[in-house]
Amino acid sequence: MTPLDTAAIRADFPILSRTVRDGRPLVYLDSGATAQRPLQVLDAERTFLTEHNAPVHRGAYEIAEEATDSYESARDAIARFVGAADEEIAFTKNATEALNEVAYVLGDPRAGDLAVGPGDEIVVSEIEHHANLVPWQELAQRTGATLRWYSATPDGRIDLDSLGLSERTRVVALTHQSNVTGAQLDVAEAVRRARAVGALFVLDACQSVPHMSVDFHALDVDFAAFSGHKMLGPNGVGVLYGKSSLMRELPPFLTGGSMIEIVTMEKTTYAAPPQRFEAGTQMTSQVVGLGAAVEYLQALGMDAVAAHEHELTGYALERLSTVEGLRIVGPAENVDRGSAVSFVVDGIHPHDLGQVLDDHGVCIRVGHHCAWPAHRALGVQATARASFYLYNTAEEVDALVDAIRAAQQFFGTAVEEDQNVRQPQ
Repeated sequence: MTPLDTAAIRADFPILSRTVRDGRPLVYLDSGATAQRPLQVLDAERTFLTEHNAPVHRGAYEIAEEATDSYESARDAIARFVGAADEEIAFTKNATEALNEVAYVLGDPRAGDLAVGPGDEIVVSEIEHHANLVPWQELAQRTGATLRWYSATPDGRIDLDSLGLSERTRVVALTHQSNVTGAQLDVAEAVRRARAVGALFVLDACQSVPHMSVDFHALDVDFAAFSGHKMLGPNGVGVLYGKSSLMRELPPFLTGGSMIEIVTMEKTTYAAPPQRFEAGTQMTSQVVGLGAAVEYLQALGMDAVAAHEHELTGYALERLSTVEGLRIVGPAENVDRGSAVSFVVDGIHPHDLGQVLDDHGVCIRVGHHCAWPAHRALGVQATARASFYLYNTAEEVDALVDAIRAAQQFFGTAVEEDQNVRQPQ
């Protein structure tokens, strides 16, 4: 496996060469929220819009056929990227919509044996992003089902032994990788437990698909969701994965054009998946851009991407451990964790810390990261989060640590300590 050439990669991202705050280099450490886009993605969208822009699956003229080919070619590339079949990939506007879609249709009586009803149980965890919690709360309220949850361990992992599943458990919905703690789920074990009681398994893959090899068929999950903007792709496009055998049984979420088979004044029959779940005009250029992002990632190799991030995260954990008064919120060891690293600093509110870091050109996320229950479970109101991606460097980790020390100096909380940690080679 060839290591990533970060200098060459960074040249593909013009924004990374800009300066901020009176000429300071931009240090972008917020890819867990939104990743930057390479020229290859921008060019793919531009080419589509300037040469092929037309309705998809509707026109009989040449550029409409080209638009449809571009759209469906992107679907094919994205499906192969996550180990799925084309008909198992439906496009949404983001991962939040995809998760809402699953939760909504499972509450529809037309879902038959898949439908959730009174007395059933839905299981989530304390560390879920709100997008994989609130829709299930809503489903429970609409149907009379009961919402239960796995507890978090002290280091921010899902404790699969904290809750027993039963024959009443109909859905288990968990994150593959926490957006707060970075902790990775043992998906195989979680799915095994769900299968043992006949429950469906839904995977929030927003923080895993951009950073590691993910194969939904191999994982044997029933549904999954991820977003384009976290994996070098455009805003405004997300992906819902569903096993083809299940997608065929589900009613639509939205209705209107494109998703129909036959319409009369009395009734309508619906198209087969994935078109059944893609009502109306779709985000065509964004889908094409996401296809280009997938091709970019595949060219680098996801194993190489994961190895780069693992090394960088290890270095970050080591450097941050030298800062007196800083506590990692999540796994402090670089084992079964991703590149999102949350922390608190004694005597400095995360929002204040973020302001000082911004003055130094360092971009991080501060607050509860759309995961209030996770923070409550871990005993903190808010955290600062640095999240690393394929274009980040050890020098940027150093810039982060230097900016944190500057914040401690500014707020009068600094303590002298050893800074002798070597950069990865």
